Amino acid sequence: MTRPASLVIVTGTGTEVGKTWVAAALAREMRERGGRVAARKPAQSFAPDDTTDADVLGVATGEPADIVCPRHRWFEVPMAPPMAAAALGRPPFTISDLVGELRWPDTVDVGLVETAGGPRSPLACDGDTVDLVAALMPDHVVLVADAGLGTINAVRLAHPLLAACAPVTVFLNRFDERDDLHVRNSDWLTGLQGLTVVTSVDPLVASLTRALRGEGRRTEDPDVRP
Repeated sequence: MTRPASLVIVTGTGTEVGKTWVAAALAREMRERGGRVAARKPAQSFAPDDTTDADVLGVATGEPADIVCPRHRWFEVPMAPPMAAAALGRPPFTISDLVGELRWPDTVDVGLVETAGGPRSPLACDGDTVDLVAALMPDHVVLVADAGLGTINAVRLAHPLLAACAPVTVFLNRFDERDDLHVRNSDWLTGLQGLTVVTSVDPLVASLTRALRGEGRRTEDPDVRP
């Protein structure tokens, strides 16, 4: 597998937290700053009438959807990918299969890989996102979480699993600085847990760029809470 200059995995604490939105926004912003970005979705499942994650990511990076996610990994049942494959009568596949199918352009500054579900949601018949992260050894992981009620528990459960493999930045999606709970959740995760928390896309790009360059974190940006 040809590896991008930097490899970033975008995952989430669970379903419906906005992983695809964050990955697409991250890709668009990096491209606007002059970066060469490609996105990959190793496998996706969806309701037949839905716009797929690969479609959304393809628009963000300028790539065809079937390059973002190989057509044989499109499963038209809204279940975890290996469960959807079984429901459709398609062959089982492994984490190694998904890793081996990743293809990148020859010259890419940042490769984004978006996963499905949460860290322990089945991604293949023999593994999940944690296993994929361990296999790919990315340069960084973006962990997307909802900013509201329950996020501290969800982030604390997911973060150590991912941080064992790569540095992690937590993105609190749908963050509203006027919402006292959102602010307290962010402060708790940063102050008591010592995590790096980002609450909007521009600071995420800046923080991620510094991390990939190995630079120290800056603390003066109010949207970046180390």
